[in-house]
Amino acid sequence: MIYTGIDVSKDKHDCFITNSDGEVLFKAFTIPNNRDGFDELYQKIHSITDDLTKVKVGLEATGHYSYNILGYLLDKGLATFVINPLHANLFRKSLSLRKMKTDKADAHTIAAMLMSDVNLKPYSDTSYHNEELKSLTRYRFDKVKERAKLKTSISRLVTILFPELENMVPTLHMASVYSLLTDFPSASDIASVHLTRRKSIIHGFQRPLWQRYCPSIQECCQNLYRVTYLF
Repeated sequence: MIYTGIDVSKDKHDCFITNSDGEVLFKAFTIPNNRDGFDELYQKIHSITDDLTKVKVGLEATGHYSYNILGYLLDKGLATFVINPLHANLFRKSLSLRKMKTDKADAHTIAAMLMSDVNLKPYSDTSYHNEELKSLTRYRFDKVKERAKLKTSISRLVTILFPELENMVPTLHMASVYSLLTDFPSASDIASVHLTRRKSIIHGFQRPLWQRYCPSIQECCQNLYRVTYLF
């Protein structure tokens, strides 16, 4: 069997390749965290054996820094193992390498773990895509929270600058209202604009929700006109 240990970092990865007999096939070397670096690693492995079923590659779970190389290794059909950093740290302390905490020594440690721990389970395509989905879900959740804060801020400003508007429309948070406020951010601005102009803005962003709650665009525009007439 061929064992490859990879210590992952932001800009580079340190690698170490050995075999079942403990023979060092490639001393610790560094590759950049990009496609060229991944190809270099793969070529070194391929130069040792054509049978990829005899190759095991291990790396620590380091979040998004390892996603690219992990996906590359899986695409190449290599048995890849993602190791818990706490597990790796405990294993490191049990070796003489414990006083040599360097990236290259860590790559050696990971390779040694692959040799000694037969209970490690290889990472699968499903696990990889699940992690990607989790990341995407977290990103969407953050954006939804951000959107909610922005909506709250808009509602507060409208309440201060144009309190009558909220009673004239189904909801403040619709394309037609946003368009109206973008061009005319206050009641006095709207009051100075011809009724036809207001109608064109609202009509241009008409939505089913608007039709349901306010079927007459002309009536809404007239309501706006009556409210803003005082300014």
